[in-house]
Amino acid sequence: MTNILEVENLKVWDGHSGKKIIRDSSFRLTAGSCLAIVGESGSGKSVTCRAIMRLNSPSLQQSGEIIFKGEKLNYLSTNEMRKKRGRNLCMILQNGMSAFDPSCVVGVHLRETLAEHFQWSKKEIEVKMTSAMQSVMLKSPLEIMNKYPHQLSGGMLQRIMIALAIVLEPDIIIADEPTSSLDTISQFEVVEQFINLREKMGCTMIFISHDLGVVRKIADDVLVMKDGEIMERGNTEKIFSGAEHEYTKYLVSTRLALSNNFNRIMEGGTRVAES
Repeated sequence: MTNILEVENLKVWDGHSGKKIIRDSSFRLTAGSCLAIVGESGSGKSVTCRAIMRLNSPSLQQSGEIIFKGEKLNYLSTNEMRKKRGRNLCMILQNGMSAFDPSCVVGVHLRETLAEHFQWSKKEIEVKMTSAMQSVMLKSPLEIMNKYPHQLSGGMLQRIMIALAIVLEPDIIIADEPTSSLDTISQFEVVEQFINLREKMGCTMIFISHDLGVVRKIADDVLVMKDGEIMERGNTEKIFSGAEHEYTKYLVSTRLALSNNFNRIMEGGTRVAES
């Protein structure tokens, strides 16, 4: 299959202290697949994905090559890179509240984002966002668009970001711990929306999570990270049933135990939906 993204010898370090955060990571992402990056807090998962987007703090330096559809992103200007974000590479953040300007209603953010990439009228944007929001089970989209972020739940904000991704139709969606700040029921709903998103759009996805129950449900392949290094990689079933590295075995045994409750909720939710 065709590689849509290639990360070669990625290194990230603190420009002030010289501390290494990502030591030397290389991986490929094939078109239409979902790659999960897993590991404990501080393992380098989020820093890796922000490096792809060139969104890390200015105090962090990076080297290596990020190749998207044959184009080296690390050589693009700031303005050229800004045009890639959203339209080609869309990142859904861990905390939905941080994705929106608290001083504006969410509709302003949605319109500004879409106006940057498309020559659509305000009415066209409204129609497309309304349809996408309904598709992720958000009722009364126009009413929601006129609310401030603090007036909406974390689950609703995550689904608004998924709806925006549906309208943008990016080549790659990067989801950074999208369920970690949600209650269990909201987690179930948001994960279902990501699965639906893959089925509808056939989009390529990087899914960062410490929840291996979710990873097993959504990912095709898994990268296991620890202290800024890739410990193991492979297809999802190989990682879960035949892990080779001791750290991966530890991670699977401990994290899977924590995920069992979530899996029971997921199965219960599916049964309720089918009944």
